[in-house]
Amino acid sequence: MNNYTKKAHAMQTGVAYKMEHDPSETSPKHLRVGINSAMVDAAALAKLLIAKGVITEDEYTTAITEEMGREVARYEAWLSEHYGGKKITLA
Repeated sequence: MNNYTKKAHAMQTGVAYKMEHDPSETSPKHLRVGINSAMVDAAALAKLLIAKGVITEDEYTTAITEEMGREVARYEAWLSEHYGGKKITLA
């Protein structure tokens, strides 16, 4: 399992815990529209930048891995606060 996949799994765990607290932001239609729109937008931008030689595929992979780590940290912070300040680590 590569680093991005590990971080994506950790973020997914954070989403699951948050859904238990407030499922409204993950209702089926709300979630699907947001996911599809974000995926299309990100894929088109990455494809364009790589094709124009602005970034490399390796640079893109590094950037999304780093950003996934920040997303994990946001969920860890929210969960830590929600559960009374106990440090939550997602892995």
